[in-house]
Amino acid sequence: MSELSANFILHFSFLTMPASPQPLRIVFMGTPEFAVPSLQVLLGGQDPVVGVCTQPDQPSGRGMAFHAPPVKVLAEAHQVPVFQPAKLRVPGVLEQLQAWQPDLIVVAAYGRILPTTILTLPPLGCINVHASLLPKYRGAGPIQWAIANGETETGITIMRISEQMDAGDLLLQKALPIAATDTGGSLHDKLARLGAEALQEAIGLLKAGRLTARQQHEAEVTYAPLIKKEDGRVDWNLAAAVIERRVRAFTPWPSAYTTLNGKLLKIFAAQVEHSLRSSQTAPGTIIEVTPVSVSVVTGNGVLTLLEVQLAGKKRLAAEEFLRGYHLQPGMRLGI
Repeated sequence: MSELSANFILHFSFLTMPASPQPLRIVFMGTPEFAVPSLQVLLGGQDPVVGVCTQPDQPSGRGMAFHAPPVKVLAEAHQVPVFQPAKLRVPGVLEQLQAWQPDLIVVAAYGRILPTTILTLPPLGCINVHASLLPKYRGAGPIQWAIANGETETGITIMRISEQMDAGDLLLQKALPIAATDTGGSLHDKLARLGAEALQEAIGLLKAGRLTARQQHEAEVTYAPLIKKEDGRVDWNLAAAVIERRVRAFTPWPSAYTTLNGKLLKIFAAQVEHSLRSSQTAPGTIIEVTPVSVSVVTGNGVLTLLEVQLAGKKRLAAEEFLRGYHLQPGMRLGI
Protein backbone atom coordinates (compact mmCIF):
# COMPACT_ATOMS: atom_id res chain seq x y z
CA MET A 1 0.00 0.00 0.00
CA SER A 2 1.38 3.45 -0.92
CA GLU A 3 1.84 6.18 1.70
CA LEU A 4 -0.81 8.25 -0.09
CA SER A 5 -3.33 5.40 0.07
CA ALA A 6 -2.50 4.70 3.71
CA ASN A 7 -3.00 8.35 4.66
CA PHE A 8 -6.31 8.50 2.81
CA ILE A 9 -7.65 5.40 4.54
CA LEU A 10 -6.46 6.72 7.91
CA HIS A 11 -8.21 10.04 7.30
CA PHE A 12 -11.42 8.38 6.11
CA SER A 13 -11.64 5.91 9.00
CA PHE A 14 -10.89 8.63 11.53
CA LEU A 15 -13.81 10.76 10.40
CA THR A 16 -16.28 7.89 10.15
CA MET A 17 -15.69 6.09 13.42
CA PRO A 18 -19.09 4.87 14.68
CA ALA A 19 -20.22 5.79 18.16
CA SER A 20 -18.97 3.11 20.55
CA PRO A 21 -18.90 2.67 24.32
CA GLN A 22 -15.76 0.56 24.01
CA PRO A 23 -12.69 2.14 25.65
CA LEU A 24 -9.84 3.25 23.44
CA ARG A 25 -6.28 2.10 24.00
CA ILE A 26 -4.29 5.35 24.05
CA VAL A 27 -0.55 5.90 23.74
CA PHE A 28 0.57 9.34 24.90
CA MET A 29 3.64 11.09 23.50
CA GLY A 30 4.80 14.22 25.32
CA THR A 31 7.69 15.60 27.33
CA PRO A 32 7.56 18.98 29.15
CA GLU A 33 5.25 20.62 31.68
CA PHE A 34 2.91 21.78 28.92
CA ALA A 35 1.98 18.14 28.25
CA VAL A 36 1.29 17.21 31.88
CA PRO A 37 -2.34 18.45 32.13
CA SER A 38 -3.20 16.58 28.93
CA LEU A 39 -1.78 13.34 30.29
CA GLN A 40 -3.53 13.97 33.61
CA VAL A 41 -6.91 14.27 31.95
CA LEU A 42 -6.32 11.07 30.01
CA LEU A 43 -5.27 9.20 33.14
CA GLY A 44 -8.49 10.33 34.82
CA GLY A 45 -10.65 9.17 31.92
CA GLN A 46 -12.25 5.86 31.00
CA ASP A 47 -9.83 5.07 28.18
CA PRO A 48 -6.64 3.35 29.35
CA VAL A 49 -3.29 4.96 28.67
CA VAL A 50 -1.37 1.82 27.76
CA GLY A 51 1.99 3.49 27.32
CA VAL A 52 3.84 6.81 27.37
CA CYS A 53 6.63 7.79 24.99
CA THR A 54 8.77 10.71 26.13
CA GLN A 55 12.24 12.18 25.60
CA PRO A 56 15.25 10.73 27.45
CA ASP A 57 16.27 12.11 30.84
CA GLN A 58 18.42 15.22 30.44
CA PRO A 59 21.25 16.71 32.56
CA SER A 60 20.51 20.08 34.13
CA GLY A 61 21.52 22.30 37.03
CA ARG A 62 24.96 23.08 38.36
CA GLY A 63 25.83 19.45 38.93
CA MET A 64 24.38 18.45 35.54
CA ALA A 65 22.53 15.56 37.17
CA PHE A 66 20.04 13.72 34.99
CA HIS A 67 16.39 14.64 35.51
CA ALA A 68 13.30 12.89 34.21
CA PRO A 69 10.87 14.78 31.95
CA PRO A 70 7.71 15.91 33.77
CA VAL A 71 5.60 13.53 31.67
CA LYS A 72 7.71 10.57 32.77
CA VAL A 73 7.34 11.53 36.43
CA LEU A 74 3.55 11.62 36.11
CA ALA A 75 3.35 8.39 34.10
CA GLU A 76 5.48 6.44 36.57
CA ALA A 77 3.40 7.77 39.47
CA HIS A 78 0.41 6.06 37.80
CA GLN A 79 2.33 2.86 36.95
CA VAL A 80 2.06 3.51 33.21
CA PRO A 81 4.85 1.95 31.09
CA VAL A 82 7.33 4.57 29.86
CA PHE A 83 9.48 4.39 26.71
CA GLN A 84 12.27 6.96 26.12
CA PRO A 85 13.87 6.54 22.70
CA ALA A 86 16.48 9.12 21.69
CA LYS A 87 15.20 8.90 18.10
CA LEU A 88 12.06 7.56 16.47
CA ARG A 89 13.52 6.25 13.21
CA VAL A 90 15.62 3.50 14.77
CA PRO A 91 15.01 -0.23 15.29
CA GLY A 92 12.83 -1.09 18.25
CA VAL A 93 10.70 2.06 18.38
CA LEU A 94 7.92 0.96 16.06
CA GLU A 95 7.97 -2.49 17.58
CA GLN A 96 7.41 -1.08 21.09
CA LEU A 97 4.53 1.09 19.93
CA GLN A 98 3.01 -1.87 18.09
CA ALA A 99 3.26 -3.96 21.25
CA TRP A 100 1.05 -1.45 23.05
CA GLN A 101 -1.61 -1.88 20.33
CA PRO A 102 -2.92 1.69 20.45
CA ASP A 103 -6.24 2.66 18.93
CA LEU A 104 -5.14 6.31 19.12
CA ILE A 105 -1.88 8.17 19.71
CA VAL A 106 -2.14 11.53 21.48
CA VAL A 107 0.79 13.94 21.15
CA ALA A 108 1.45 17.07 23.21
CA ALA A 109 4.81 18.83 22.93
CA TYR A 110 6.68 15.58 22.35
CA GLY A 111 9.63 17.29 20.68
CA ARG A 112 10.13 15.21 17.53
CA ILE A 113 8.38 14.78 14.19
CA LEU A 114 6.55 11.47 13.89
CA PRO A 115 7.48 9.31 10.85
CA THR A 116 4.82 7.85 8.58
CA THR A 117 5.24 4.40 10.12
CA ILE A 118 3.97 5.78 13.43
CA LEU A 119 1.33 8.07 11.92
CA THR A 120 -0.31 5.09 10.21
CA LEU A 121 0.03 2.68 13.13
CA PRO A 122 -3.12 3.32 15.22
CA PRO A 123 -6.48 2.75 13.50
CA LEU A 124 -7.72 6.17 14.64
CA GLY A 125 -4.53 7.97 13.77
CA CYS A 126 -2.49 10.48 15.75
CA ILE A 127 -3.79 13.74 17.16
CA ASN A 128 -1.85 16.68 18.55
CA VAL A 129 -2.50 19.36 21.18
CA HIS A 130 -1.08 22.55 19.64
CA ALA A 131 -0.84 25.89 21.45
CA SER A 132 -2.21 28.22 18.78
CA LEU A 133 -5.26 28.74 16.63
CA LEU A 134 -3.93 27.05 13.52
CA PRO A 135 -3.12 27.82 10.78
CA LYS A 136 -1.57 30.77 12.65
CA TYR A 137 1.70 30.08 14.44
CA ARG A 138 2.77 26.70 13.20
CA GLY A 139 6.02 25.67 14.82
CA ALA A 140 7.77 25.29 18.15
CA GLY A 141 7.28 28.77 19.69
CA PRO A 142 3.60 29.73 19.27
CA ILE A 143 3.07 30.95 22.83
CA GLN A 144 5.95 33.41 22.95
CA TRP A 145 5.58 34.74 19.43
CA ALA A 146 1.86 35.38 19.88
CA ILE A 147 2.70 37.78 22.73
CA ALA A 148 5.74 39.28 21.01
CA ASN A 149 3.75 40.01 17.85
CA GLY A 150 0.97 41.76 19.72
CA GLU A 151 -1.82 39.22 19.26
CA THR A 152 -4.86 39.73 21.47
CA GLU A 153 -6.06 36.14 21.16
CA THR A 154 -4.57 32.69 20.92
CA GLY A 155 -5.86 29.25 21.81
CA ILE A 156 -5.60 25.50 21.45
CA THR A 157 -6.01 23.39 18.34
CA ILE A 158 -6.59 19.66 18.43
CA MET A 159 -5.39 18.52 15.03
CA ARG A 160 -4.80 15.32 13.11
CA ILE A 161 -1.05 14.97 12.61
CA SER A 162 0.22 14.88 9.05
CA GLU A 163 3.72 14.54 7.66
CA GLN A 164 4.07 18.31 7.23
CA MET A 165 4.65 20.26 10.44
CA ASP A 166 1.37 21.40 12.04
CA ALA A 167 -0.44 21.16 8.70
CA GLY A 168 -2.98 18.44 9.51
CA ASP A 169 -6.75 18.80 9.57
CA LEU A 170 -8.30 20.84 12.37
CA LEU A 171 -10.52 18.81 14.70
CA LEU A 172 -11.37 21.19 17.54
CA GLN A 173 -10.31 24.69 18.60
CA LYS A 174 -10.71 26.73 21.77
CA ALA A 175 -9.81 30.43 21.88
CA LEU A 176 -8.17 32.28 24.77
CA PRO A 177 -7.66 36.04 25.14
CA ILE A 178 -4.10 37.25 25.77
CA ALA A 179 -4.05 39.61 28.75
CA ALA A 180 -1.95 42.76 28.67
CA THR A 181 -0.03 41.34 31.63
CA ASP A 182 0.52 37.83 30.26
CA THR A 183 4.06 36.53 30.08
CA GLY A 184 5.32 33.54 28.17
CA GLY A 185 5.12 31.64 31.44
CA SER A 186 1.60 32.62 32.46
CA LEU A 187 0.18 32.06 28.98
CA HIS A 188 1.93 28.69 28.80
CA ASP A 189 0.15 27.57 31.96
CA LYS A 190 -3.25 28.81 30.78
CA LEU A 191 -2.89 27.05 27.45
CA ALA A 192 -1.68 23.82 29.05
CA ARG A 193 -4.88 23.68 31.08
CA LEU A 194 -7.02 24.65 28.09
CA GLY A 195 -5.27 22.00 26.00
CA ALA A 196 -6.31 19.31 28.47
CA GLU A 197 -9.93 20.52 28.34
CA ALA A 198 -9.91 20.56 24.55
CA LEU A 199 -8.35 17.09 24.37
CA GLN A 200 -10.96 15.65 26.70
CA GLU A 201 -13.74 17.16 24.62
CA ALA A 202 -12.23 15.98 21.33
CA ILE A 203 -11.92 12.38 22.52
CA GLY A 204 -15.51 12.45 23.74
CA LEU A 205 -16.67 13.65 20.33
CA LEU A 206 -14.52 11.04 18.64
CA LYS A 207 -16.08 8.21 20.65
CA ALA A 208 -19.54 9.61 19.94
CA GLY A 209 -18.82 9.61 16.21
CA ARG A 210 -19.22 13.41 16.06
CA LEU A 211 -15.65 14.62 15.59
CA THR A 212 -15.27 16.22 12.18
CA ALA A 213 -12.27 17.72 10.44
CA ARG A 214 -11.60 20.68 8.22
CA GLN A 215 -8.55 21.55 6.21
CA GLN A 216 -6.31 24.46 7.06
CA HIS A 217 -6.26 27.46 4.73
CA GLU A 218 -2.69 27.71 3.49
CA ALA A 219 -3.10 31.42 2.70
CA GLU A 220 -3.55 32.09 6.44
CA VAL A 221 -0.45 30.20 7.60
CA THR A 222 2.08 31.97 9.83
CA TYR A 223 5.07 30.47 11.61
CA ALA A 224 6.48 30.53 15.14
CA PRO A 225 10.09 29.34 15.06
CA LEU A 226 11.85 27.74 18.01
CA ILE A 227 12.83 30.33 20.61
CA LYS A 228 16.59 30.86 20.81
CA LYS A 229 18.57 32.61 23.54
CA GLU A 230 19.53 35.44 21.18
CA ASP A 231 15.85 36.26 20.64
CA GLY A 232 15.90 37.81 24.11
CA ARG A 233 18.54 40.43 23.29
CA VAL A 234 16.90 43.87 23.45
CA ASP A 235 17.22 45.99 20.33
CA TRP A 236 16.71 49.50 21.68
CA ASN A 237 16.02 50.76 18.15
CA LEU A 238 12.65 49.02 18.28
CA ALA A 239 9.57 50.83 19.59
CA ALA A 240 8.94 50.82 23.33
CA ALA A 241 5.69 48.90 22.85
CA VAL A 242 7.47 46.18 20.85
CA ILE A 243 10.22 45.80 23.45
CA GLU A 244 7.65 45.63 26.28
CA ARG A 245 5.85 42.77 24.52
CA ARG A 246 9.12 40.92 24.00
CA VAL A 247 9.99 41.35 27.69
CA ARG A 248 6.74 39.58 28.58
CA ALA A 249 6.99 37.01 25.79
CA PHE A 250 10.47 35.87 26.77
CA THR A 251 9.78 35.63 30.51
CA PRO A 252 10.83 33.26 32.03
CA TRP A 253 13.11 32.08 29.18
CA PRO A 254 15.33 33.21 27.60
CA SER A 255 14.39 36.52 29.26
CA ALA A 256 14.86 39.90 27.65
CA TYR A 257 18.39 41.10 28.28
CA THR A 258 20.76 43.97 27.57
CA THR A 259 24.03 45.16 29.11
CA LEU A 260 24.82 47.76 31.77
CA ASN A 261 28.44 48.87 31.99
CA GLY A 262 29.38 45.68 30.18
CA LYS A 263 27.44 43.38 32.51
CA LEU A 264 24.41 41.34 31.52
CA LEU A 265 21.16 42.92 32.68
CA LYS A 266 17.97 40.89 32.41
CA ILE A 267 14.63 42.68 32.22
CA PHE A 268 11.61 40.87 33.64
CA ALA A 269 9.02 43.65 33.76
CA ALA A 270 8.65 46.97 31.97
CA GLN A 271 6.00 49.38 30.82
CA VAL A 272 5.64 51.94 28.07
CA GLU A 273 5.96 55.38 29.62
CA HIS A 274 3.44 57.68 27.99
CA SER A 275 4.14 60.64 30.29
CA LEU A 276 7.71 61.00 29.08
CA ARG A 277 8.81 62.13 25.66
CA SER A 278 11.92 60.75 24.07
CA SER A 279 14.45 63.27 22.85
CA GLN A 280 17.05 63.06 20.13
CA THR A 281 19.07 60.93 22.53
CA ALA A 282 20.36 57.64 21.13
CA PRO A 283 18.16 54.58 21.78
CA GLY A 284 19.23 52.72 24.90
CA THR A 285 20.04 55.91 26.82
CA ILE A 286 18.62 56.31 30.31
CA ILE A 287 16.47 59.43 30.26
CA GLU A 288 15.13 59.44 33.83
CA VAL A 289 15.88 57.74 37.14
CA THR A 290 13.39 57.86 40.02
CA PRO A 291 13.58 56.04 43.36
CA VAL A 292 11.41 53.27 41.88
CA SER A 293 12.13 53.10 38.15
CA VAL A 294 14.53 53.61 35.27
CA SER A 295 13.28 55.05 31.97
CA VAL A 296 15.11 54.34 28.72
CA VAL A 297 14.80 55.91 25.28
CA THR A 298 13.86 53.50 22.47
CA GLY A 299 13.49 53.85 18.73
CA ASN A 300 9.95 55.11 19.34
CA GLY A 301 8.93 56.14 22.83
CA VAL A 302 10.23 55.51 26.34
CA LEU A 303 10.35 52.22 28.24
CA THR A 304 10.37 52.13 32.04
CA LEU A 305 12.13 49.18 33.62
CA LEU A 306 10.31 47.77 36.65
CA GLU A 307 12.07 44.49 37.45
CA VAL A 308 15.64 43.57 36.55
CA GLN A 309 18.52 41.26 37.40
CA LEU A 310 22.18 42.12 37.03
CA ALA A 311 24.58 39.26 36.31
CA GLY A 312 25.51 37.49 39.52
CA LYS A 313 22.78 39.22 41.53
CA LYS A 314 19.19 38.49 42.55
CA ARG A 315 16.14 39.36 40.52
CA LEU A 316 14.84 42.63 42.00
CA ALA A 317 12.17 45.25 41.61
CA ALA A 318 13.70 48.42 40.19
CA GLU A 319 13.22 50.16 43.54
CA GLU A 320 15.37 47.57 45.34
CA PHE A 321 17.91 47.46 42.52
CA LEU A 322 18.42 51.22 42.64
CA ARG A 323 19.22 51.12 46.35
CA GLY A 324 22.39 49.22 45.60
CA TYR A 325 23.28 50.39 42.11
CA HIS A 326 23.68 54.04 41.14
CA LEU A 327 22.21 54.96 37.77
CA GLN A 328 21.85 58.39 36.27
CA PRO A 329 20.45 59.97 33.09
CA GLY A 330 22.82 59.77 30.16
CA MET A 331 24.08 56.25 30.90
CA ARG A 332 23.48 53.93 27.99
CA LEU A 333 22.36 50.31 27.93
CA GLY A 334 23.32 47.72 25.36
CA ILE A 335 26.87 48.88 24.63
